[in-house]
Amino acid sequence: MLTLVLPDGATREVPEGTLPRDVVGSIGPRLLMASVAVAVDGEIQDLMTPLRKGGAFVVITEKDPRALGVLRHSGAHILATAVRRLRPDAKIGFGPAIEDGFYYDFEVEKPFGPEDLEAFEAEMHKVCAEAFPFVREEVSQAEAKLRFVDDPLKLERLEDFEGSDEIISTYTDGPFIDLCKGPHIPDTSRLKHFKLLSAAGAYWRGDEKRQMLQRIYATAFFKKEELDAHLHQIEEARKRDHRVVGKALDLFMFHPYAPGAAFWTDRGTTIVNTLNDFLRELQADDYHEIRTPLLYNKGLWETSGHWGKYKENMFLVLDNESGEHDFSLKPMNCPSHYLMYAHKKHSYKELPLRYNTYDVLHRNEVSGALSGLTRVRQFQQDDCHIFLMESQIAEEVKRLTDFILAYYKTFGLTANLKFATRPETRVGTDEMWDNAESALKNALDATGLPYTLKPGDGAFYGPKIDFDVTDSIGRHWQLGTIQLDYAAPERFDLSYTGEDNSAHRPVVIHRAVSGSFERFIAILIEHFAGAFPVWLAPEQVRVLPIADDLAPQAAEVVKKMRAAGIRAKLD
Repeated sequence: MLTLVLPDGATREVPEGTLPRDVVGSIGPRLLMASVAVAVDGEIQDLMTPLRKGGAFVVITEKDPRALGVLRHSGAHILATAVRRLRPDAKIGFGPAIEDGFYYDFEVEKPFGPEDLEAFEAEMHKVCAEAFPFVREEVSQAEAKLRFVDDPLKLERLEDFEGSDEIISTYTDGPFIDLCKGPHIPDTSRLKHFKLLSAAGAYWRGDEKRQMLQRIYATAFFKKEELDAHLHQIEEARKRDHRVVGKALDLFMFHPYAPGAAFWTDRGTTIVNTLNDFLRELQADDYHEIRTPLLYNKGLWETSGHWGKYKENMFLVLDNESGEHDFSLKPMNCPSHYLMYAHKKHSYKELPLRYNTYDVLHRNEVSGALSGLTRVRQFQQDDCHIFLMESQIAEEVKRLTDFILAYYKTFGLTANLKFATRPETRVGTDEMWDNAESALKNALDATGLPYTLKPGDGAFYGPKIDFDVTDSIGRHWQLGTIQLDYAAPERFDLSYTGEDNSAHRPVVIHRAVSGSFERFIAILIEHFAGAFPVWLAPEQVRVLPIADDLAPQAAEVVKKMRAAGIRAKLD
C-alpha cells in the first residue's frame, strides 16, 4: 500500500498502481474536473499514470503555476498531430514546453510559410475538438523501435537508451504517437487558447553539423485574456525591438567581417560611457578599478578549470612557437583577478577587497545563436570580484543586494531574486559546496527579501543569487548575479594573513550588475522604447533657430550648454 499525504495533513492509503484521477475523484468530483495533473512527493505526473510511490499528494489545477508547463507540453504534441495530418511526410523531432510557450521540430523538404502555420493552427483546433485522451504506455526498446520505424529522428533518440534501465514511454493522442516522459493534460479538449507564432530553422540537437529542421514556435494559456495579453506583449516587443530602434537612433551597427561584435557610433558610445561613468561614481569609494590582459596561456584556464569545462566556448589563438592553440582570448575576468590578488600579500584588515573592471570579453557563440546586442561574441562587462573572510559574507551580500536593486530602480526596473544551487557538473568537493550553499542561503535569508529556489542552476564553481528583472512590458530578463566561490581560492592558492598572524583562505564573491553592457543597453532600448531618460540620452537638447539670422545666437546657446556638460546639438 502507498500512503498519500494531502495538503491538509489527511492521509489516504491506496494500492500501488492506483490511478491519480481515482484519488482526485475520491476527494471531490469538482476537483477532478479542475485538475490538470498531480504532484507526488514533488514530482509531477499526469492523472492516468499509475502511482508507484507515496508521499505528499498535491492536485495541480489551472491556478498552479506548474500547470501551464503541462498544458504547453501537450500543446506541442497536438501541434505535431496536426502537422502529421496535413504533412504525413514530416519527420518528428523534439517538442518541449519552454518559458513562454512551446515548440516542435520537424524535418521537411521545404521551410514552412505563414500559410502553413495558418493551416496547422486550424487543424489543431480540430484535434482539440475531438477530445483525444493522452494515453501513456511503457514499452521495451525493441517495441519502441517498431513503433517509430519510419521516424529516423526518434530512432536516433532511442539509441540514447541503449544499455540504460531508464523506462521508455510513449504517449498517444488520436492518430499521433510520440516518445515522451510526460506528463500531459487528460485529453486534447483541455487546450483551448493557443497561437502559432513563427517558424524558423533549427539544427537537429543544436549541432550545426547536423541537418536543419523546421521549428514551429507557439504559445498557450488557460484563459483567453492571458493569451491576448501575451500576444499584445509580443507585438509591443516587436515595435520596441532594439535592432530596429537602435538603427533608427543611430546607436550601433554590425558587419559580417566581425560577427557578433557591435560597432558603436558616437551616440551609442555616449550611452556606454554614461553607464560606465554612473557605475564608477557609485563605486568610487569602495572598489579598486583594475585592467587585466586580454590574451592568456592555457595554463591559467587549466588552473581555473575552464580549459576542461568551457574550452569549446573560447576563442583559441595559435602559439607560433609551439604550433599549438595554447592561448585564448579571455571569456571571463575571474582568473585574471585571482592573479592580481595573488601577486602580493594581504592582511585581514584589507578585506573585503573589491576589484572592479569594465574589460572586453570574448565568447565563441555559434553563429546561429547571435542576435543583435542580446547575444554577441564580444562584450564589455561590469565585473567585480570581492575577496573576503567567511564571517563577512552575510554583511557583504546584504550590501551588494541593496546596491544592485537600487541601481535597477534608477531605470524603473523591478527585480526578483533567485537562489541557484550546485549543478551536476561542478568543481570542488561536496563539503565546499555544503559550506558555500549554507553561507549564501543564510546571507540571503538575513536580507529579509523574498526569493525562489533554482536547484541545480548554480555556476560550476559555486552557488549564486540571480536577479530576474521585469521590464516595462512585463518581460523577464536575468541580469545581475552574486556568486559565492570557495573553489577558486583553493585552485589559485589564495590567502590572507589573519588576526592570529597565520595564513587563511579567503572566499570570493563574483558580482555583476548589468551583466554585459551590450545586453543591458538592448534591454534599456526596449524598456524605454528608445525614449531614454534625459541623463542617459545621447542627445539631451536640440536647438532649432526659427530664422537664419538667429543661427549665430543658437550656436552660442549650444556652445554654452556643451560647456555646462549638456549634450546639445544645433539643427
